Amino acid sequence: MKVEVKTLDAQAGGDLELNDAVFGVEPRADILHRVVTWQLVNRRAPARATRERSDVARTGKKFGRQKGGGTARHGDRRAPIFIGGGKAHGARARVFSASLNKKVRQLGLKMALSSKAAEGKLIVLDSLDVPEGKTKALQERLGKLGFGKNALVIDGDALNVSFARASSNLESINLLPAVGANVYDIMRHETLVLTRAAVEKLEARFHG
Repeated sequence: MKVEVKTLDAQAGGDLELNDAVFGVEPRADILHRVVTWQLVNRRAPARATRERSDVARTGKKFGRQKGGGTARHGDRRAPIFIGGGKAHGARARVFSASLNKKVRQLGLKMALSSKAAEGKLIVLDSLDVPEGKTKALQERLGKLGFGKNALVIDGDALNVSFARASSNLESINLLPAVGANVYDIMRHETLVLTRAAVEKLEARFHG
């Protein structure tokens, strides 16, 4: 698959041949759904257990006398009825984690990249150099490039410092290094923007 490479000024920057084994895979909704669900489940923090009556640090001495006190026959201050007592039927500790085969995860990423390429929502840039790292200078160029409502920009090994500084104030632009490319972030952005270095890293990731 051949795509046109653009400069940040929306000028032609030559052509680039994309590997069909990475950018030409037929997307499957079930695979994408499995990978996104796996990502979101593993992103959840563990649920902390509430402290029940055996966990709180209160006296175990019998509260009052058994008979003749005119009150209920309480055993100790750790009962849930008292302030500072244990929680009745509280939440249990729970760790949210899931496993997914590496081949399925890789296939999901290929399908996410391929779906953006098939929809025409993939833009390949020569570089991300922004003059003086100014947000105003970047905004002027984004309108010409057609980034849409929001865009995920993926760079090579390291993020371009000037582009990162210029885009930090733009809510619609998110920036990731190639190693951080993932299905969830790709699918939730309207446009996917890759640099030449990002394309090389992603293809090497599957055929290294």
